[in-house]
Amino acid sequence: MSQHSRFESIGAYLPSNSVSTEELISRLQAPPAFDLEKITGVRERRVRDTRPGHEEDSFTLAINAARDCLSRSRYAPAELDVIISCSITRSNDVTKMYMEPAFASTIAKELGATRAITFDVSNACAGMLTGTYLLDRMIRAGIVRTGMVVSGEAITPIADTAVNEISAKYDLQFASLSVGDSGCAVVLDQAVDSADMIHYVELFTASEHSGLCLGMPSDKSSGVALYTDNRKMHNEARFLLWPDAQGAFLADRGSSFADERFDYLIHHQFGAAAVPFINAVAEREFGAPMPPDLNVIEKYGNTSTTSHFIVLHDQLSQDRIEAGAKVLMVPAASGVVAGYLSTTISSLKV
Repeated sequence: MSQHSRFESIGAYLPSNSVSTEELISRLQAPPAFDLEKITGVRERRVRDTRPGHEEDSFTLAINAARDCLSRSRYAPAELDVIISCSITRSNDVTKMYMEPAFASTIAKELGATRAITFDVSNACAGMLTGTYLLDRMIRAGIVRTGMVVSGEAITPIADTAVNEISAKYDLQFASLSVGDSGCAVVLDQAVDSADMIHYVELFTASEHSGLCLGMPSDKSSGVALYTDNRKMHNEARFLLWPDAQGAFLADRGSSFADERFDYLIHHQFGAAAVPFINAVAEREFGAPMPPDLNVIEKYGNTSTTSHFIVLHDQLSQDRIEAGAKVLMVPAASGVVAGYLSTTISSLKV
């Protein structure tokens, strides 16, 4: 067997506070001209603690997830060769946003990962899949033996901005109301057999769609905002990116989507109404039915960089993914970032 990586352990942290979509809508100056809960699929989302003395930020979310991950890993922190932090938000000391030093280095110091190479990557909501892509390549090349990909997302400030600023029936900030806070971490090491293996992971950017989802300082206040043109984002041209790319990749390998025999599909948790559409496009292009779609968007919302792994952690914790299952993860991120990750999971437990 050629050298591959695998998911060795997984951990997550979800704040205890929960806020419903109904509550958010009730705080708007003008309610939307559509049923936000029905379109997004989000009934509620977790929101970090903001009480004095109990404040949670990106760092605390990431550390809690990393410790949960290590609690079921065979590796101690000092045995990790690399730590990659992948969050969009990098808040520490509650309110401050840090670009330097690398967030990963602060996480490594707190964990006691004294020998780990540390660096950050930023690739919008494809962050943790990008970190996985990089660590997978490092393990395959023999550069490292094991490492952690981690993200802490205190992303709900964009929802706060949206609540304060939305004043029309349709606004580019409506997608911000679907996000939730979370932390997630995975440890990767070298696969020892095909029962636990990342078969392949590929990512790419389609810059022609780059203007459809932009995070930046608000143009109305001091808050941070996300402007998403969902009408243009959720269309066939954008949805074709994944099946076109994976179809060509599989054809070069002499395979097809049907030949891959995926048991489950995990999309980025960006909207319940859009998933049937993208799956219908994929079925037409691949000429094969889609496997069952796993999601947690109803109770956690869109957790940005952690979304695929929050789904994986949740489903494993409920024993809904059987040993030997083959899972396909499909990103969808600002940029626009698309791609696919294929993995077989047997020993990964929560």
